[in-house]
Amino acid sequence: MKLLKWLLIAIATVIALLAGYTAYLIHSVDPNVMPEHHGQVAVEFFPGPPSATPKPLLVAFGGAEGGNLWASERWAGERQAFLDAGYAMLTVAYFGAPGTPAELDRIALEGIHDAIVEAGETPGVDGRCVALMGGSKGAELALLLGSRYPDIDAVAAIVPGSAVFVGHTAAFTTSSFSHHGESLPFVPLPWSATGALLAGDKRRVFDLMAADTEAMTRAAIPVENIRGPVFLLSATHDELWDSKGMSDAMIARLDARGFPHAHEHVAIEGGHVAPTEHLHRVREFLGAHFLPRVAHGCAATAP
Repeated sequence: MKLLKWLLIAIATVIALLAGYTAYLIHSVDPNVMPEHHGQVAVEFFPGPPSATPKPLLVAFGGAEGGNLWASERWAGERQAFLDAGYAMLTVAYFGAPGTPAELDRIALEGIHDAIVEAGETPGVDGRCVALMGGSKGAELALLLGSRYPDIDAVAAIVPGSAVFVGHTAAFTTSSFSHHGESLPFVPLPWSATGALLAGDKRRVFDLMAADTEAMTRAAIPVENIRGPVFLLSATHDELWDSKGMSDAMIARLDARGFPHAHEHVAIEGGHVAPTEHLHRVREFLGAHFLPRVAHGCAATAP
């Protein structure tokens, strides 16, 4: 009996400690105070081969790993393929780099847009013609920017989310993105996902969040507001989140609202990173539906 008594005391103590630590984490992030370096980004610009005419600008975002993925040596080959296709490239670190927010927490859309506008004023760049490309959380970001800024002319989203999800802080209580100081509505992390989160089962965590259909609707990205072609590249067996299901939902949303621009979803067999082996599909889509608009200054009446 004594052993059972001490075992119950030990379990109660652990539960109390976990509850206290959880409360500490929740209160460690003030939802009313934006994080340090809010609105700041770090960028690298790649002009590509010389050209007799100004080039369209392709802006590239990495995902939840942070930093400037597209500027890294690892992605030099793919980056060069886009440069050779006729783009100038701006690669953006929106958190996790010096001078930017440390975490993926209420990232300011306007700060990123300001960097895009500035890059569009670079000599040799046609700032009237801007396409965005992002992967995972960067795809969520690219779709958000395209839906809110009319000077974005095309979006390519790789393993994307269809809504704004909770930010990646220790507390998991704030939005991933904000706009002019206001946090965007987001899909929250439910208490029921705590076990899966501790176990590192990210797909289970996502599935539990996505089960909140009211939140998914409230936080849905209005992709129908994008002013040009939209390309979605998903994974059939995505172990992080249901990129295929969410891509299907976005295509259905575009169709239901009579979206007038080209839009396509290609699902790649495999896990979350499998589509990165098929980025030629992005170049093909943009080459067919975005680059022809460049000759017309990417005007809304362009083909």
